[in-house]
Amino acid sequence: MAALGLRLALPVALFLLLLGGFASGASSCSSASLGSNRVYATCSDLPYLSASLHWSYDAASGNLSVAFVAPPAQPDGWVAWAINPTGQGMDGSQALIAFQQPDGSMRARTYSIKGTDVEQGPIAFDTSDLAAEQSGGVMRIFATLKLTSGTTTVNQVWQVGPSVSSGAPQPHELQPANLHSTGKVDLIRGATSQSSAGSSTTKSKNVHGVLNAVSWGILLPVGAIFARYLKTFKSADPAWFYLHITCQTIGYGVGVGGWATGLNLGSKSKGIQYTTHRNIGISLFSLATLQVFALFLRPNQDHKYRFYWNIYHHLIGYAVISLGIANVFEGFKVLSIDHKWTVAYIIAICILAAIALFLEIVTWIIALRRKSDDSKPYNGVKHPLST
Repeated sequence: MAALGLRLALPVALFLLLLGGFASGASSCSSASLGSNRVYATCSDLPYLSASLHWSYDAASGNLSVAFVAPPAQPDGWVAWAINPTGQGMDGSQALIAFQQPDGSMRARTYSIKGTDVEQGPIAFDTSDLAAEQSGGVMRIFATLKLTSGTTTVNQVWQVGPSVSSGAPQPHELQPANLHSTGKVDLIRGATSQSSAGSSTTKSKNVHGVLNAVSWGILLPVGAIFARYLKTFKSADPAWFYLHITCQTIGYGVGVGGWATGLNLGSKSKGIQYTTHRNIGISLFSLATLQVFALFLRPNQDHKYRFYWNIYHHLIGYAVISLGIANVFEGFKVLSIDHKWTVAYIIAICILAAIALFLEIVTWIIALRRKSDDSKPYNGVKHPLST
């Protein structure tokens, strides 16, 4: 039974290893192709919108050569990178925006952003070598900006949009990834960082996502596997029950933490709602809480109502697991996270499903053998324990 327990724990360990492996290999800007004639001293993968920034900086002259790379929201959309000399948001940004022209060529232009108005024209920094190109599903902006001599850090803003109309970029989406695409660039040290507000919110969202993925998305399915399959093995009784209770209790406790962080994020995000994710979350938490309290009303094994309680317990339990897994995927959409995290979770769920399928076959074989043994004659008569 110990070996079986280790086998069931494998998906959780593999899931965590996958997360660690993906995190350690997250940087990809150094492998980006910018053309043989474009070489930059530093690059950094930006935390949102699958974007990266490449730059070389001469502090003495203030010349900043940059290359910004990002996939547009739609193939005929636009990408933008900007420096904000007055703040950390979009308002006041001096932007470089690129999109495809009617003749199919790519072009980048300079824009000043005042509030929600985007005005094409000269910006606060002298700009030269402005160019743009598109290939491999991404757009690239190249430029050299003249900064004040001695500048060491700048506030950056980057963005992608879905469409262009009458030669003007149309508004971008208001997803978290779009709203938090701001930060600082340390031109000397070669590092980027998020603005403090965005960093704090991102950390809370990551905590919320991890807690819910581990609890509703991993621990509860593992606990259900313990309950459904281990009790078939007589040597696992009553160990299967305690394993089941332990997994479900820890899963619910961690899920409560995920629910609490979700409520906190909701209170900080006035006007932003993710209806599907929210409604599934409410249903999931309500049913899980009902399931927990129903344990205190569980009839004895020989009670006449135990059969009905078992039906209720199984139906609600499978509903909670189904909603939990569905909401993990909804959460991935809300976070607009890199596709690799979705792949990692799919792998973990597939491993759990494969284990469940294997154990389903094994338990059916055991049940059929027991039924066959019970029906065999015992010393020429029917087995005394058969009915």
